[in-house]
Amino acid sequence: MQAFLHQIASGLAAGGIYASLAIALVLIYRCTSSINFAQGELAMFSTYMNWALVQAGVSWWVAFAIVVVGAFLLGLALERVIFQPLRHKPVLSVVAASIALLIILNSLVGWLFGHEMQESATPFGGVLRRAEPFLSAHEVGVLLFTLAELAAVFVFFRFTRFGLAMRAVAVNAPSAELSGISTNKVLAVGWGLAAVAGAVAGLMAAPIVFLEPSMMMSPLIYALAGALLGGIASPVGAVAGGFAIGVLENLLGAYVVGNDLKLTCIMLLIIAMLVLRPAGIFGKTVQVRV
Repeated sequence: MQAFLHQIASGLAAGGIYASLAIALVLIYRCTSSINFAQGELAMFSTYMNWALVQAGVSWWVAFAIVVVGAFLLGLALERVIFQPLRHKPVLSVVAASIALLIILNSLVGWLFGHEMQESATPFGGVLRRAEPFLSAHEVGVLLFTLAELAAVFVFFRFTRFGLAMRAVAVNAPSAELSGISTNKVLAVGWGLAAVAGAVAGLMAAPIVFLEPSMMMSPLIYALAGALLGGIASPVGAVAGGFAIGVLENLLGAYVVGNDLKLTCIMLLIIAMLVLRPAGIFGKTVQVRV
């Protein structure tokens, strides 16, 4: 029973990382109606920037603050330079651009830092040492930190004027623009916030999966599965799906198929959701008249 509870608790900690990355995917989907396949590489790039600052002698939390600001600005820049000109192009153009960005960032980081695995320090080790036996100190810190992040996202979208404007643009951009909302500004901020959410996911994942250019490939797949399970257009659904996938991944690996096939099972879940319920559990099916 203790081992089972450990798998559940550890799955929730991993699910917090997937939920954070899933929120980033949802933000971009609501801006572009497509998946940003470079979201994991953006998170990985931010994580390497944090690691480089820590290696240079900067404290982890100061480096974190610098990286969060940098990730936000990078998201703004990418939207302005690449994705704003593609806004009224076919969705395939946006998908192709995100895949190209994935390859560019992966190659750039490999060229700058090499492809060897690096250890990434956790900021929680000296603070939360009484987390055993169910969770490590880092896992407790990840769970608490991501819950705080998700609560901040909820407050932002529910109670701030800019968050409400972003929701309005996501529902009906032309009507929002007629109401005086600047869609260009809102969509740019959406990209910036998605980059920040991804950066947080990468920073929380790095001490677990180790630091290397492809470190966020698997977390991105799990996050995408969580977003599709809960609803790719639903932030609440994406969060719930991310936590559910974290627990399911652990239980599959420990008791059902082993670690070698758990990713395959998640891919099968993605296919099943796309076939049976494309809108997800919390999503709503939208009918479009043509």
